[in-house]
Amino acid sequence: MSAAASVEEWSGKDRGDENFPVGSFLVAARLRPAVHAFYAFARNADDIADSATLAPEDKIARLDTMEAVLTGARSDGSPSAAALRASLAVTGTTDRHARDLLVAFRRDAIKKRYESWDELLDYCGYSAMPVGRHVLDLHGESRDTWPASDALCSVLQVLNHLQDATKDLASLDRCYLPLDILSVNHATVEDLRRDAATPGMRATIDALLDHCDALMASPPLPTFVRDRRLRLETAAIDGLARRLARRLRHGDPVAGRVALTRLDFAASLLTAFAQFPEPRIPNSGAAA
Repeated sequence: MSAAASVEEWSGKDRGDENFPVGSFLVAARLRPAVHAFYAFARNADDIADSATLAPEDKIARLDTMEAVLTGARSDGSPSAAALRASLAVTGTTDRHARDLLVAFRRDAIKKRYESWDELLDYCGYSAMPVGRHVLDLHGESRDTWPASDALCSVLQVLNHLQDATKDLASLDRCYLPLDILSVNHATVEDLRRDAATPGMRATIDALLDHCDALMASPPLPTFVRDRRLRLETAAIDGLARRLARRLRHGDPVAGRVALTRLDFAASLLTAFAQFPEPRIPNSGAAA
């Protein structure tokens, strides 16, 4: 690969393919390009980490190049990182959250199994939480919003793991379902290769959904967000997460992918407008 060649290999997946809105019309127009630049960076890094053909060391080398371009240590090799660097310079936001994402993607390059819920939640601290933190920082929200955002983003990540558990195992031999939860329910990773969930796998799925319920038991993120448009966006996402969790409770992600419907999106948006017209808890100040 020449010095100027791009390390990126886009999978074709875009914002419209995601479970949840990414910088939708609800976000202020002036900030949407910045949200989209962050997404494009994350999408390209994720595509590298999830490649079925690249060797682990090649994945890590490519992710290292993305970080070097992001931080300005090199000027070429990753168009999405260069675009994000330019965006961060305009908005004055930190590159920390993007660099944290790369920690998770490097982990994906080499790690196939997770021993416990705590280990999975630590992964979410790099794979999911930085996304919410970046958007909140971009809007000048208080860091007091971070705990609620971290909880919601972790739930979104775990729900996605449950949706894609069979695909991840089949294509990458990767499984995020904690081994200790599988074991206590007399299930194994190999049960994901069956035609339908075994009783033990069903119990494992429900246990992970219980963890998600616990994370979402506190006041939801939109309760703390001052920016009205962002409050509505986060409220819609919160509603979609709860709807997807219910679908996973009643559906079988081993037998087939459990997904949200257009009706779910419409209902969540309407509920967001109805429930969160104004912030309920004062925000203590701008981001540090």
